[in-house]
Amino acid sequence: MAGPARETTAGTGRKRGLPAPPELLAAPGYVARRLHQAYVAAWVRMVDPTLTGPQFAVLTAVDAYPGVEQGSLASSVALDRSTMASIVRRLEDRGLIVRHTPADDGRKRLLHLTDSGAAVLRDADRRARELDVHLMRGYPAAEQDRLLRELTALSEHWESLVDD
Repeated sequence: MAGPARETTAGTGRKRGLPAPPELLAAPGYVARRLHQAYVAAWVRMVDPTLTGPQFAVLTAVDAYPGVEQGSLASSVALDRSTMASIVRRLEDRGLIVRHTPADDGRKRLLHLTDSGAAVLRDADRRARELDVHLMRGYPAAEQDRLLRELTALSEHWESLVDD
């Protein structure tokens, strides 16, 4: 796969220390974990130290689908229902979203951003897009699109391995 040129040790992306053993570099789960770990560290440093990636995803989805039912939103942001409920509770506690229960179905929770939630989302989204530019630096636009399509397909495949 073509990508940006790197001055690194043994093609690992690391600038010091021992290189990762080839057996690990050949393991997709290991590489995915490294990507995730590096992404979370960059997110905390460049986007927001308190708003997590999953919380950002929920805010983004609620903004895209105002009034959406909480349970149906979980799969669109790749969260299970219990994790979704926990995240929604935390966002509600921070005053970023509100949950409404419709009169005709007391089991449903309809989600809406608050004004504060919309402001936090706008600010975080701007910084997240800046992070995206840093993450993809060195890859031409066509290569970025191809890489994202492949990563999405890989994510969907891996998710299908554990779907109930």
